[in-house]
Amino acid sequence: MAKDSSGFIDARLPARPLSRRLRLGLIGKRLALVAAAGAIWWLAALSVPHYILPGPARVWDALQLIIDNGDLWSNLAITLWRVAVGFLIATLVGLPLGILLGSNRGAGEFFEPVLPVLNTVSSAIWAIFAIIWFGISNATTIFVVFMTAMPLIITNVWQGTRTVNPDFIELAQVLRMAHWKVMTKIYLPTILPYFFSGARLAFGFGWRVSLVAETIGSSSGVGYRLRQAADLIRTDQVFAWTLTLVIMMATIEMGMMKPLENYLFRWKKDTESR
Repeated sequence: MAKDSSGFIDARLPARPLSRRLRLGLIGKRLALVAAAGAIWWLAALSVPHYILPGPARVWDALQLIIDNGDLWSNLAITLWRVAVGFLIATLVGLPLGILLGSNRGAGEFFEPVLPVLNTVSSAIWAIFAIIWFGISNATTIFVVFMTAMPLIITNVWQGTRTVNPDFIELAQVLRMAHWKVMTKIYLPTILPYFFSGARLAFGFGWRVSLVAETIGSSSGVGYRLRQAADLIRTDQVFAWTLTLVIMMATIEMGMMKPLENYLFRWKKDTESR
């Protein structure tokens, strides 16, 4: 049992080293899992033709090639820009719509069947419509990302709005609080965790569907390069591009989005632990 600076025993002090050890242990287990997967991949590639399953060394050479010729960074930047624009538009549309549907029961009940329909439409179908409307252009991928991310954001924000304490709303009405203050002081703090959860999910789906859109209706981007490598039976490059995407998604998700969510909503965890 450790003591704090005032000399009193504080049972909470050993929790930080313990949590650090647990975190390091989890990282070690994940690294071991990656190493095991790599070993299985290497062993499987030994008995299979390289055009079906290339080994790690051949994929590494292909990765070095697309890095050296500049294809990797230029196409990653194009795909990331398209996903970011589509996601931003989906947020600007989905956030206020989710608040509106959650705060207005009549509008929510009327539009409730629409969201499941939008969520069930395949990204490939949206890509086909986008090609018809926008042709082979950046707008095709942006539209597909938008149509995929927007319903997810609306749904999560809607659910968050429904959790707002009605007593707070009634008190705000009694105090004749302005509508924008009700939104920013009552609704927004409540729905932010739900919005962020939906935004993480929508961003991840946006990455996936962007590849579908670029494969079908684009002349640049990671999806286009994947299709091009598959057409030329360059399986090593297909693996190289796929590996790059996995690393990029893991970096954004675990290195940026999750730490940001933990930081912004650390008060929520403190409240739940009491």
